[in-house]
Amino acid sequence: MLRQPTLFMDFEIKSFILPVKTETISAELYQPTTTKAVYVFAHGAGTDMHHKFMKDLAAELASLQVATLRYNFLYSEQKKRRPDFPAVAHLAVAAAIAKAHELFSTLPLIAGGKSFGGRMTSQYIAANPLPFVSGLAFVGFPLHPAGKPATERATHLSGIKIPMLFLQGTKDALATWELITEVCSTLSTATLVPFEGADHGFKAGKKNLVPEIAEEINNWISGLHRS
Repeated sequence: MLRQPTLFMDFEIKSFILPVKTETISAELYQPTTTKAVYVFAHGAGTDMHHKFMKDLAAELASLQVATLRYNFLYSEQKKRRPDFPAVAHLAVAAAIAKAHELFSTLPLIAGGKSFGGRMTSQYIAANPLPFVSGLAFVGFPLHPAGKPATERATHLSGIKIPMLFLQGTKDALATWELITEVCSTLSTATLVPFEGADHGFKAGKKNLVPEIAEEINNWISGLHRS
């Protein structure tokens, strides 16, 4: 059942500065009064951590007792348009995950992100498995560039042994439904959740899908805890 958007703020907002190489990036935590898990949520290539979608989803997750740590990549912190090279982006992912683990060392930690942020997170975890990361949650995994269907960007996912959640619009131009279904079918730890008619930005007419996205993430996290 589709949840109604959160109307009242019932969480504390905390800001942090995280080191990345010789620079720093900003991070912001939405921490509910009672916290059962933390989600390290990276932004997409054309936005930053303050994008409305990012903040709205973090607020919805807080209403479900899931804390969310959003953060900037180095290029977005410096107001640049071109995304960082993966090696640099991975350093930001590492810094954010380390901070979340420092803050919530006894709680389940989920990493992931929107589009580019999710892909950079999965690349980092594939190369650097961390025992305290319980799973990865992708909000629109960018399987290929628009108009160029391919699966090469998913090659590294086969090396990830922890559970992965793929939330995907069925009209996503950066992940055709046929290909993302094919990829997930080859991954023993993957759960694929379709959002009918939604594009890469999770727009499907006038429907607000953010509460439903939060509900799916929350249910998946609860399943991880039970297992």
